[in-house]
Amino acid sequence: MKIAIGCDHGGYLLKRELIQYIKDKGHNMIDVGCPGADSCDYPKYGYRVAGLVSRKIADRGILICKSGIGHSIVANKVKGVRAALCNSVALARSSRQHNEANVLVLGALYTDTGTAKRIVSAWLKAQPLGGRHGRRVRQIARMETKLFQAKRSTGIRGDL
Repeated sequence: MKIAIGCDHGGYLLKRELIQYIKDKGHNMIDVGCPGADSCDYPKYGYRVAGLVSRKIADRGILICKSGIGHSIVANKVKGVRAALCNSVALARSSRQHNEANVLVLGALYTDTGTAKRIVSAWLKAQPLGGRHGRRVRQIARMETKLFQAKRSTGIRGDL
């Protein structure tokens, strides 16, 4: 699986730990930054990961910032992205099974490395359940298509 990963300065150390962990599980990584622990703006990194997932260049994405909230907001603005902020294995598994989340968001201040690895592992292994859950995901996709069509007709651009 090809996984895009990005962070801001608050998630940099956890991202470094997770990249090797995910590679060791046999996945290919696309690291979009940030390149270090110096202060930076999270939106561009969230947008990069979400864009790679939206365009199907990456199968899934992982974003890390201090709380996880900012990256969740940014990623969910991109068409086709279903980003889920998860701080437990149960939430990570459910986000894939019930919501087909394709971007996992972690809050580095609230998730230690060991827990983050268990969350990532569960999220990567979990498969969508389909059925009523799939029906709901399709409803979200239809709403999203309508919203993006309306945005396009107003001339609003989706890039930064």
